[in-house]
Amino acid sequence: MDRTEPRLEHHVANGVATVVITNPAKRNAMTAAMWSALPVLLERLAADPAVRVLVLTGAGDTFCAGADISSLRERTGDPQALAVAAEEALAAFPRPTLAVVRGYCVGGGSQLAAACDLRFAAEGASFGVTPAKLGIVYAASSTRRLVALIGPAATKHLLFSGELIDTARALRTGLVDEVLPADGLDERVGAYTATLAARSQLTQAAAKEFAAGREDRDAYWAQQARRSGDTAEGVAAFLERRAPRFTWTTGA
Repeated sequence: MDRTEPRLEHHVANGVATVVITNPAKRNAMTAAMWSALPVLLERLAADPAVRVLVLTGAGDTFCAGADISSLRERTGDPQALAVAAEEALAAFPRPTLAVVRGYCVGGGSQLAAACDLRFAAEGASFGVTPAKLGIVYAASSTRRLVALIGPAATKHLLFSGELIDTARALRTGLVDEVLPADGLDERVGAYTATLAARSQLTQAAAKEFAAGREDRDAYWAQQARRSGDTAEGVAAFLERRAPRFTWTTGA
């Protein structure tokens, strides 16, 4: 592979799959091929029982500067449809997802970050949703996701103006969950993902569905809890002062 070619890199270690947006020549902008590749990669990682947590980040000191604008002139498919499909695949990933943001997180980059369950950012990162600069109608599903995350007024500010906001404002509006010094971000992410990987996947999967608004699976999850043995294991581990050994996995 040409190592300068725009691509998605990934590796799995200690239960954590890390997907790295890699297009440094264009501040990790997403090409049409990268948008198309993301759902395929996510499907493969979701099928891997070794993956308990997914981290999405960018190569170097930038998360993602959005869609590669040159792709908007391509006639091979709808660039926005590709971006929305990638966003939806990320939102539907069955295990906890964390966007780790450095530098610019703009346009399609913010779209991907918002589709993750949580977002940690380094001090100095910048966020923006910029379709108004290009005369693009932002997808309805993406707009609704942003409203659910940060509220109507903050969403309108970002979409109406296309202005970038700093980490202080992003934290205040709920666009990010934690802001860390740049030299402490990796350590915090490592510790936090290790915590997530050690927790009950049963609890996490049910919570993810309920938080997304699904209301027809209460009986299903109650049945899963009864069958899994995770609750008994968690209580026993607590009483015995040891780490629990949870066995339920997504798709069980």
